Amino acid sequence: MNIVNTMDHTDNMDRTTTSNTNQKQRIENGLVFREDGSFVPGTVYLYQERIVSEDEYLAAPGAETVVDAAGCYVIPGLTDIHFHGCMGSDCCDGTAEAFRTIARWQLRQGVTSVTPATMTMPEPVLASICRTARDFHDPDGADFCGLYLEGPFISAAKKGAQNEAYIHPADAAMFARLQECAGGRIRTVVVAPETDGALDFIRALRGQVTISLAHTTADYETASEALRCGASQITHLYNAMPPFTHRAPGPIGAAVEHEDCMAELICDGVHIHPAAVRATFRLFGDQRIILISDSMRAAGMADGEYELGGQKVTVRGKRAVLADGTIAGSVTSLMGCMRTAVLEMGIPLASAVKCAAFNPARAAGLLPDYGTLNPGAYANMVLLEQDLAIREVYHRGQAVAR
Repeated sequence: MNIVNTMDHTDNMDRTTTSNTNQKQRIENGLVFREDGSFVPGTVYLYQERIVSEDEYLAAPGAETVVDAAGCYVIPGLTDIHFHGCMGSDCCDGTAEAFRTIARWQLRQGVTSVTPATMTMPEPVLASICRTARDFHDPDGADFCGLYLEGPFISAAKKGAQNEAYIHPADAAMFARLQECAGGRIRTVVVAPETDGALDFIRALRGQVTISLAHTTADYETASEALRCGASQITHLYNAMPPFTHRAPGPIGAAVEHEDCMAELICDGVHIHPAAVRATFRLFGDQRIILISDSMRAAGMADGEYELGGQKVTVRGKRAVLADGTIAGSVTSLMGCMRTAVLEMGIPLASAVKCAAFNPARAAGLLPDYGTLNPGAYANMVLLEQDLAIREVYHRGQAVAR
C-alpha cells in the first residue's frame, strides 16, 4: 500500500501531514463496497473523522494523504451488534476496564462499532452494567454504540447457556428502569414471545427499542403475532428455538414470512452447517440477514476453561461448551465469521459484507453514521486483501495500529 503526502494548494500555510495527524485523505484504486451489495472501482474521500464527497474534499483545507488501495476491497468497518466478550473480558463484568479490553480488540479485528450483549442476570447486576455503559467511550477502541440485552426475558426450556436462576417474566417497567440506567443506550432487547406478558411487553416497547425473538419455544402462530405486535428481529437463528419443519414452521417460518424481520446468523463454522447458511441466504436474502459473532470472553485467547454468565465453559479450538455440551457462544470475531461465510460456505463477499456492516447498523439504528461508505458516515473502514486478510483498519479517519 503506497501512501503519498501532498499539499493542498488552496491552503496558504506551509504544512506537512504525518500518519498521526491525517485530516484529509484519499483512498484510491480499490474496489469500493456499495450498500446495494456490489463492489465498484472508486475513491473514498476522508476529511477529519468523516467520509466526504469529492467536492467537499477538494474544498477542504490542509495537506493531503493519498493511499493506493490497488488490489484491495474497501469496505465499511463491521458492526457486531451481538457478542459477549473477548480477550478474557465480558460485557457482564460491567467495568470500564472490561469494556476497553473488548473495544480495543474488536477494533483491531476490523469491527469498528459494537453493541455488546448482556446475559440473563439479576436486575441489580444488569443495572450496574447499564450504568457503566451509559458514559463509556474509548477513542482507542471500536465505537461503543450501546447494549444488547439478551435476557432475562426468555424461556427456561430454551435457555441455552443462560442461567435459569435469573430468568424473569417480560417486564416493561423493569426494562424502563434498565434503560434509564443506561441513558437510553440499550438498542436491542430479546424476549421469548410465548412467556407470560411477552406480547404486552412487545406492544409497550414498540418503536422504542429493537425487539428480537430469542431463547423461545414459540410456535409459528405465537411468533407471527409477536412480529405483528412490534418485534422485528430474531436472535441467532436456529439456535435456542424450535426447528423449521414442514408441519411446524415455528418462529423461523414466521420470521421468513414477515418481510420486515431481520435474522441474526452465526457463521463461525460451529453453530450452523454451511448448507443451512446457504439455504438461509436463499430464504431471507442478503437484505435481511445480520451476521453476528456471539463471541464470549475466550475469543482471542488460548484453549482452556472460561466463564459465561456464571457458568463454566470449556474451549477447544472453535468450540465453546458448557459441562453438558451446550454450545456457549463462539470464540470467533465477526470478521472471522464473515471470512468463514465467504471462504468456507460459499456466500458472495458483497453479500457477506452487507450482512456484517450495513445490515447490523441499520437494525440497531446506527445509520447513517455507521455501516456505509457514503459521505457523512464516520470514516470507519477496512482494506481487505484478495484473500480477505486485513491490510489496514481505519477508525474515524486514522489508521489503527495492529
